[in-house]
Amino acid sequence: MTAFAQVSCLPANAGIGLRHPHIAEMLERRPSVGWLEVHAENFMNDSAPADDLETLRSAYPISLHGVGLSLGSAKGICETHLSRLQAVVERYQPAQVSEHLSWSVHDGAYLNNLLPLPLTEEALSVVARNVERLQERLQRRVLIENPSAYLDFKHATMSEPEFLSALVRRTGCGLLLDVNNVYVTAHNLGLDALAYLRALPATAVGEIHLAGHRRIDGEGGPLLIDDHGSRVARPVWALYCAALHMTGPQPTLIEWDSALPPLTVLLEEAARADLLADSVASSNAADRDETTPARTPANCTTECDRSVRSSPRTQTTQRHVQALNLKEVRDVFA
Repeated sequence: MTAFAQVSCLPANAGIGLRHPHIAEMLERRPSVGWLEVHAENFMNDSAPADDLETLRSAYPISLHGVGLSLGSAKGICETHLSRLQAVVERYQPAQVSEHLSWSVHDGAYLNNLLPLPLTEEALSVVARNVERLQERLQRRVLIENPSAYLDFKHATMSEPEFLSALVRRTGCGLLLDVNNVYVTAHNLGLDALAYLRALPATAVGEIHLAGHRRIDGEGGPLLIDDHGSRVARPVWALYCAALHMTGPQPTLIEWDSALPPLTVLLEEAARADLLADSVASSNAADRDETTPARTPANCTTECDRSVRSSPRTQTTQRHVQALNLKEVRDVFA
């Protein structure tokens, strides 16, 4: 295993996923937001959006998020796709690069989804081999994102946190912790979301994702779908606080891919993430200072909501910012 230094210089605050309908407004307004993340596959050809990203990267740190490498493919990574990704990385010099723990290619056919892997030693060897090849080619550490799950495999031999932990040890990769995916997976498979977080190597986490999800009621009970089409749900905000208590401050992305709202909505969600992160950081500092009265996560959340109401960044849109359900926060930290 080759050890690659973590080259990320993303700020430990909130960014947003940059989508094509928002590019013109971002260029015109240059709103206050920590950083931008784009899907690498959208910038593999010369185009007007590619030129626009060149302009925006002079104002914002950029993170590249891959969706098509298929790291779980037993036949390995497609050389053509890897070369295109390398070219995008060399052109934009992103602060961070990430991909998914999934597969999506079979016999040259690209499937329009991120499909699950059996959590076995054999699958771990496949993914580790592909991650090592990816990192060797890019000459940088890459973050691997935990997926959302809707089924599990009977022949699995380890949990997802165990799989990801082993992948970190074998390859030196980092983790992109998608908190919404943890919540969705835990709900769908009957797992303990907080126990999932505690089982991850916290020091390997280099970025966090937050997004909305959709509920479908069926004969087998409700199913949560990670559709990135709504505001972050209240219990996911609570789980985010729990994650920050474990990992410390992290670059945090607001993802929104379907039913795309006005840019202002994404900026509101990013502001909320920043305020919650500040409250968690203050709470952690108070826990280390015996002279300062201890503050509970619920206290942090209350102060965050007060800050949201008074912040100039959100005053014009404060009617859209809802308070967290404090019982849900207490339940997470119980």
